[in-house]
Amino acid sequence: MESGLYVVATPIGNLKDVSPRAVEVLKGADVVAAEDTRHSQKLLQHLGVDTPMVAYHDHSDAQATERLVARVEAGEVVALVSDAGTPLISDPGYRLVRAVQDSGNKVIPIPGACAVIAALSVCGLPTDRFRFEGFVPAKAGARKRAFENVARESATLVFYEAPHRVAASLEEMARVFGEDREAVLAREISKAFETVRRGALGELATFVAADANQQRGEIVLLVAGARRDAIELDDDTAALLTLLARELPAKRAAALIAEHTGLRKKDLYDYLLGQKDPG
Repeated sequence: MESGLYVVATPIGNLKDVSPRAVEVLKGADVVAAEDTRHSQKLLQHLGVDTPMVAYHDHSDAQATERLVARVEAGEVVALVSDAGTPLISDPGYRLVRAVQDSGNKVIPIPGACAVIAALSVCGLPTDRFRFEGFVPAKAGARKRAFENVARESATLVFYEAPHRVAASLEEMARVFGEDREAVLAREISKAFETVRRGALGELATFVAADANQQRGEIVLLVAGARRDAIELDDDTAALLTLLARELPAKRAAALIAEHTGLRKKDLYDYLLGQKDPG
């Protein structure tokens, strides 16, 4: 393999989800930089990988980054892994990626399991647009503010949550987003006790509060985006916009009307989408 930093995705549950390419890189690397070497050692042993490891995590100092960059510059292969899934998705590592890139060396992705993408693929909510918010804040006040900040977002919202706080988060979501807002609990993806449950936030909050088993493991919470509030157009503007949209792409039609009316292009575009999908 050519020298560089290889960002290697590892399983989030089922160990069979590791790719042959990932195993090849881990075996061929000069060193594996792991978030938790004790945790990653179990995976490497299972895969028959005996590559040396060093710790690299959120609390690693600048010298740790410099040492790994120096190894890449010396022509070595450094493999970066997190405890599970794709590194840098709510995991440490971006400083190392930047440092290697800034040194003029390659950073190579080795794709694989990612809890965010796996949960989106089975959630049953719209996935053409989504907003990943990472881990929900631990403190109640900050958690409430975080939800309020995205309450009007029209894209599907995705959060990571700790098991001991999931019940409280769902209750707060129901208050902020509304009990009837559709959401999904995706828990222990690809593991023995996997749960994927879609329902209204009020129903999900009750379900989790009543079952201690649903308050364990790795959890992804997904919330449907807010419904678009369609703007009101006068009859002539609405008719012209609709006519243009029959001949042009919706974004182009919206841009032309916005230019001549002073209305926001996004509002006009959303209006057209609402005409196609009034629900």
